[in-house]
This record gives sequence, C-alpha cells and structure tokens, in this order.
Amino acid sequence: MNDDNLLLNGERIPLEPARRDMPLLWWLREDRGLTGTRFGCGQAACGACTVHLDGAPVRACVTPCAAAAGRQVTTIEGLARDGVLHPVQRAWIELRVPQCGYCQSGQMMAAAALIAAHPVPTDDQIDAAMNGLLCRCGTYDRIRAAIHLAARLARGASA
Repeated sequence: MNDDNLLLNGERIPLEPARRDMPLLWWLREDRGLTGTRFGCGQAACGACTVHLDGAPVRACVTPCAAAAGRQVTTIEGLARDGVLHPVQRAWIELRVPQCGYCQSGQMMAAAALIAAHPVPTDDQIDAAMNGLLCRCGTYDRIRAAIHLAARLARGASA
C-alpha cells in the first residue's frame, strides 16, 4: 500500500492530499460517514474517539490523517467481521454496559486492543489500558466485567 492510501475497516481508501493534516476523527465522521467514532473533548483526554491504527488504540481527535496513511485503521464499525460481532461487542450487549452509550465505542476499541495484546487480562492490565477513557455515567465496574467476559469469549471459553 502506498502512502496515498489507508486501509479503513478492510477497504483501501485513497487519502486526498488536502486531508493529510485533518484530524482522523473528522475525516472518519465527515468524509467517510463513520459516526461511531465520537468527538468528546478534542484533546485526547476522554477516549471517546479511540480507533485502532495497525491494531493499537489511538485518539483520532489528535491523530492527523497523514499518520494513518499507508496503515490500517479500524473503527467500531469495522470491529465485527462478516456479520459476526466481536467478543467485546457481544460482552457489552450481554452485560448491558452502556447507559447513555456516548463513550462506549472508544471503550470497546480500547478493550479489543487490550484483549488482542493480553488474552487473559488482569484487573491491573485492564486499569492501565482503560486509564483515561472517561465514562460520565460511571459504568466502570460493568466495563471491567465485560472485558473479562469478552476475553473468555475470544478464547472460546464458556461465559
């Protein structure tokens, strides 16, 4: 892939030169219509805009599109594959994690990256990975429980 393209949720997309300095968040939402990635603070402090860049969680509000050129970007819309929800999405639904839901796409993206890196995450690993992702409704206990459930689902273990 050349630096004029990126792989967005598995689809090769050309990046227009005029968009290279644009924050990835706005390119995703405005140019691509992927509104699951949310604007929260615009300063990388809340995590609502978290997406994966080559599998690692990044804050899209402060990541210029140029940083994603030639790389793979995954948004909440791309987390499911072939119509099958990702284990994190299944766990979030099963445990009814969201209240308002605004921050949850960022929470799920961070959790998915954590589980990919640590298939059996400890509470300390969860705390470290989720640090700085804010939930105004305070569903942190349900988020932690859902991450443990998602890790079991990802391993094929019984819930």
